[in-house]
Amino acid sequence: MELTVAITGASGAIYAKRTLQLLAESGDVERINLIMSGTAAIVAQVELGVNLKDPTAAKFNEWLGLEAGSKLIRYWQLDNLAAKPSSGSHRQEGMIIVPCSMGTLGAIASGAGTNLIHRAADVCLKEGRKLVLVPRETPYNAIHLENMLRLSHAGARILPASPGFYHRPKSIDELVDHLCYRILDQFGISHSPKTQWTGEEVVDI
Repeated sequence: MELTVAITGASGAIYAKRTLQLLAESGDVERINLIMSGTAAIVAQVELGVNLKDPTAAKFNEWLGLEAGSKLIRYWQLDNLAAKPSSGSHRQEGMIIVPCSMGTLGAIASGAGTNLIHRAADVCLKEGRKLVLVPRETPYNAIHLENMLRLSHAGARILPASPGFYHRPKSIDELVDHLCYRILDQFGISHSPKTQWTGEEVVDI
């Protein structure tokens, strides 16, 4: 399976990192086309203390704990509109934007994209491929909600970074994992079942 993953400048860089790690660990993904906005690098520096400026595949391998020579990740510059993910004739399963800023979401919803993230998302919509957007903003204003509804009607899956608690998380990592597992579920990608709902009967106390 080949996927495109984009990281934008919303808060939640940890979701991007963990999603990429889980994709790598799954064994289901052979290639990740990675795109990152400039603001995403700033957010990653603030939230995770990592320097992703002037990124390369080697730098991402180090960040994610992959082998130095791993070819899993192919990094594409944001302004490279000739990159493979920008063409519908390049076959892949779909795209994940995690986290997805409201600016990115709005650009995709308008159909007036100006960079590779916007174009790659537009290609997924026009080709009927899966597009998963993970917004992390609160509260939503009416424009945000209208853009999400418009994209949902166009075929995108809106998966807000809203943590669940029924698996009784004891750490931030467990909250992050649960959300990232839900992202992988959209593509049928293997992951740990430890946060899945068990269906066990709830006993009254």
